This record gives sequence, structure tokens and C-alpha cells, in this order.
Amino acid sequence: MPNLDEIRPQLKLAVYSLHKVGYMHSNKDSSFLFWACFVALVATSFGFISRVFMLGDWQIAFNLSETQMGEIFGAGLWPFAISIVVVSLIVDRIGYGRAMGFAFACHLVSAVMTIMATGYSSLYWAAFVGALGSGTVEAVINPVVATMYPKEKTRWLNVLHAGWPGGLMLAGILTLILGGLGVGWKIKVALIFVPVIAYGIMLLRCKFPVNERVAAGIPYRDMLREPGGAGIFIVTLLIVCELSRVLFGVSFPSPQAWIPVGISLLIAVAYGLGVKSLGRPMYILMLMVMLLLATTELGTDGWIKELMGPAMELIGLDGGWILVYTATIMTILRFLIGPILKATRLTPLGLLAWSSVAVIVGIIWLSKIDTAAGLAILVAATIYGAGQCFFWPTTLGFISEQFPRGGALSLNAIAGVGMLGVGILGGPWLGYIQNSTIESRLQSEDGVVYEQVIGESTGSMFGDYRPIDGDKLEALPAAAQEAVAGIRNDAKMVALLKVAVLPLLMLICYVGLIRYFRNRGGYKPVELAPGG
Repeated sequence: MPNLDEIRPQLKLAVYSLHKVGYMHSNKDSSFLFWACFVALVATSFGFISRVFMLGDWQIAFNLSETQMGEIFGAGLWPFAISIVVVSLIVDRIGYGRAMGFAFACHLVSAVMTIMATGYSSLYWAAFVGALGSGTVEAVINPVVATMYPKEKTRWLNVLHAGWPGGLMLAGILTLILGGLGVGWKIKVALIFVPVIAYGIMLLRCKFPVNERVAAGIPYRDMLREPGGAGIFIVTLLIVCELSRVLFGVSFPSPQAWIPVGISLLIAVAYGLGVKSLGRPMYILMLMVMLLLATTELGTDGWIKELMGPAMELIGLDGGWILVYTATIMTILRFLIGPILKATRLTPLGLLAWSSVAVIVGIIWLSKIDTAAGLAILVAATIYGAGQCFFWPTTLGFISEQFPRGGALSLNAIAGVGMLGVGILGGPWLGYIQNSTIESRLQSEDGVVYEQVIGESTGSMFGDYRPIDGDKLEALPAAAQEAVAGIRNDAKMVALLKVAVLPLLMLICYVGLIRYFRNRGGYKPVELAPGG
């Protein structure tokens, strides 16, 4: 009879082989777990839509500036990175179930805090808690689905992430209908309880698989080597800078802002020396690309209701229907990703490149449309929605196929950096563009009204600005209010047009990577074997 130590390698190979073909998780269990992950992602999009659709209501109720609105929107995104990165480091040890329990609690608490909010500060921290829950959800569902479908990662991550636009579509329709009935914003926010409670109940019977990195026996230290010191520097720099701004009011261009940069550099150097890795160059490039991608997708989605509102009013529709419409397109196309990839034979990078082209066309067209052009808005929005549809999940698919040794960390850090980018930079940047454009246009076109409505100078990481004071504006005659409204509408279009440069930079990077793989014999996913 063979000694156990002698046959241990063979047993390990057999277990790993079974894991790879999916026999370690029954089809019934896998299907139920997949849909539980799907519903959890729907819940995160419900929280996102509550901020997108309620920003205007909150501005009126609490006299918020455009930049404050952008910061609240950002607070619902950037803390996502804290939880997705931290949970990715420990999820294989604490278990997926416990992590999802934490996410469930965060979503419940966030909804209650939002409903009870009394102003900017309370709205900001409610969004913060919700983002922690959403980051934890993605820290779990991305590696779980990639592990369940190791041969079709890009396809099933796209199908999984159909839950995001699907939630936007469903929550958007319900919110708009309730708004048409005169229902207050607090009841609209309460819609999130439906998917949150649903995925909480589903989790009670879920059985989670072993991550492919763990099943392959790849050491924890090797996982840490994939992002390396350079990757961790990008993540920590964004997190520490935002925490410094929120907790201590320190932000660029003040001299004190270099302190968080130094702290982040020290952490990154210590990390890099500890794991003996600067990071994989291609992975670092994708981290940088993700900053652009997230602002292009989530940043534009977050503002598109406000940006396209004036044009939609002329055809008798709320601007939110643009977001619902593009979300519907995204949901359908993500479910059809399998046939699309089969018919086009595109690699993940090819799909990302063509998506960038469509988004550039869609954004430029939307920003140039005359406010009287009704049908043209829908055509341009269709191109934009179809283009951005595959950005996020296909990037996750590419990362999971090329960097499987990084396990949950390499897969989720890319999503975390995306949320950090749009939360810290993208949302506030769009708000700042609008504020500064409004200020300069109003000052040059009507100096008298400017002096009557302009507020106190306010600082931001992009520079100082003077927002319009809502109370002062309401005291002016109707003609003056209409003139200011026109300038505000023009500023929204200026902000939208400037976003187009981001997918252009992305396109350049994707084409460069396509040429890189072509020179190496073509694109091929990396598959793990026992021991890595």
C-alpha cells in the first residue's frame, strides 16, 4: 500500500483537475450561488442610482453646491476601494460568507442613514458606509465567479455584471415612476431594501468554492507580488489623500498635501521590499487605464441625468430616462456576450478597443446635440451605452485571465482603483468643471447678476471656485433665474465633452497591448497548474 506522502502530489493534482472542470461545486449549487452574487450586485446598483437620481433633490433640500454633490457622489464610490482591497487580502481566511454578511449589514445601515440625513455631512457618511458594503460584495463575487467558470471568465464576469445595469434599469424605472406620482426622495431611497434583503436571504444556503489560486497551491506571498510596490503605491496614494482631505482638510495644492504622498510612498516601498516585487508592468498599466475607464463609465453615468436633463425636458421626459435607456442596452448586451465573442472572435482587448471608439463617438455627439433635437439624443445615447457596456467586466476578465496568480487581490484591486479614481478624481472633477464654467461665464455675461448670486470661495483639489448660492438665486426675478439656468446647462455640456479625452487615451493603451500580444504569437489566457 503506497505511503500517503508518496501519493500526496497525485491527490493534489486530481483535486485541482476536478476543481478546474467544475466538479467540486455541483451545477445546482453553482447556479444558485451565481444568482445570489447577481442579486447582491443589483443591490449595489440600487444604492448608486439613489445618489444619481436624488442629487438634484438633495441640492434643493440641503442647498448643496455642484462640487458638494460631486463629493457625495464620490463618497459612494471611493470607500469601495478600501473594503475591496482589505477584504481581498483576508477573504480566503475569513471566508466568503462572513464577508458577505458584513456587506449586508453595511447596505442596511447606509439606507437608514440616508433616509435620516439632515445635510451634506450625513449624506456623505451614509454614502461612505454603503460604498464599504458594495466594495465587499465585489471583493467576493468577482473571484467566486472567476473560480466557478475558469474556462470562460470573460463571458461569465460580463453576465454577472449585467446585474449592475440591470439594477440601474429597475431602480431607475421605479424611481422615475414614484417621482411622477409625487413621492418624496426618502421613499425612493428605501427601494434598496428589496434587493438587499433578497440577497441576504439567498446567502443563507450558498456554498462557496475554493479560490483557484488556493486550489492551485500558490502561496499567499506570490499573490502579493502581482501588484507589487508600484501597484500598492497607486492604491494607497488615492486612499490616503482622500482620507487626509476628509479628516483633516488637507488637499492639493496646499503644501501639506505632500504628507500623504510621502506616507503612501513609504508604505509602497515597505510592501515592495517585503514581497520583493515592483509589480507586473502590464498590471500597473491596467491600473492606470482603470482610472480613466471608471471616470468615463461611472462618472458620466453619475452626471448624465443632470447633463442631459435640459434637452430631455423639451421632449417631455426626465433626464433620468437616458440612464435607464443606456442601462437597458448594457444589460441586454452583457447577457449576449457569449454569442458576441463567438461571432466577432474578439479578444478581451479587441472588445475594449472597439468599445472605446463607440464611447468617444457617443460622448462627443451627446455633448454637441442641440437641446431641441429629441430623437438624436436617443441615437447618441445608444452608441454611448453600447460602447461602455463591456468596459468594466471585460477588464476584470482580462485581469483574471492574465494574472490568475494574484487571486482575489489582483482581480479586485483593479476594480478598487477604478472606484477610487472616479470617487476621488472623476466625480469632483466633473463638478469642478461645471462650477468654474458657470462662474466665468456668468461673470463675463452679466456682472450684476454674478455679484448678486455668487457664493463664498470654496476650495477643491482642482482649485478654488465660487458656487452659486441657491438662496440668493431664488430671490432674483424670473428672467435672471432663467439666464443663470441657461449658463448652468451650457456648463453641463462642457463637462461632458471633456470626458471624451479619457476613452481616447484608453484606446491608445488597448491598441498598444494588442500589438504586444500579436508580437508574442497572439492573445492566450494564462492557466494555473498545481504549484502555479
